[in-house]
Amino acid sequence: MNIVAMFKMTIAMALFGSIGFFTVNTGIPAEELVFVRCICATFFLGGIWFFTGGHKTEQWSRQEIIQTLICGVFLVLNWVFLFKAFQEMSISVAITIYNLAPIFVLILGSLFLKEKMTVQAILAVIVCFLGSIFIIGLDQFTSFEALFTSGFVWAMLSAICYALTMFVGKGITHLSAYAMTFVQTAVGIVILLPFMDYGVFEGLTTSNWMYILGTGLIHTGFVYYLFFDSLRKLPTIVVSALVFVDPVVAILLDIAILDFRPTLIQTAGIVLIFAGIIYTLVKPSKQIAELSEV
Repeated sequence: MNIVAMFKMTIAMALFGSIGFFTVNTGIPAEELVFVRCICATFFLGGIWFFTGGHKTEQWSRQEIIQTLICGVFLVLNWVFLFKAFQEMSISVAITIYNLAPIFVLILGSLFLKEKMTVQAILAVIVCFLGSIFIIGLDQFTSFEALFTSGFVWAMLSAICYALTMFVGKGITHLSAYAMTFVQTAVGIVILLPFMDYGVFEGLTTSNWMYILGTGLIHTGFVYYLFFDSLRKLPTIVVSALVFVDPVVAILLDIAILDFRPTLIQTAGIVLIFAGIIYTLVKPSKQIAELSEV
């Protein structure tokens, strides 16, 4: 086991978990915050990619470039919807729904790749969506307006877009993670530029600017560097486990700093969702381990 890589991945996931806390303290709308994030990622990660000489060894192909561009659109929408969810609902609830992405990948694989869904997989999907209802509250499902204003729609859309990013990106095998992220965040700059309201940056406090730059430089630049630098040095099962450091940190910060107090039903919803997600991630690993022993 590469201890250094494991440490880097853990730090990356822990920092990812604090992004919701940073987001609600920036004082700017989701679109403008994502725009800043795209600029920081493009220059920070692009700089690492360029100065390490990685750009010289890339294997570019038309198919993978198209896939990366499509991923870029979904990635930006994912960020915008997630930040909107943070602004409308508690970080704990938003991040829990956001982590439904692997479930949506499972569904997409069944629909478009003809991957067979087992009874266990279907059960995991049902458990996760039952958890979603619990975590939002049945009263929020009485009307579309109540559901929309609760932030549930934004959180669910962010999970779907995250799943689409992973699903479309599954076929990209030759481009490096740095090249993919550089292209995707550059796409984000182009997409968001016409919609920017630069007036939102006027009158911001020093604290606001610290959170804005922190979201861009720390959560996107530095964290992505740690993530990509350690990702390919760790077994899949370890990465799958460490990914849950992100929501755990997010929920703990929400409770400790933002005074989020989940009800018993919401707690049950959180447990159901993560139980379903963990099952979908651990089950394939167990099957692979069993096959390797034969």
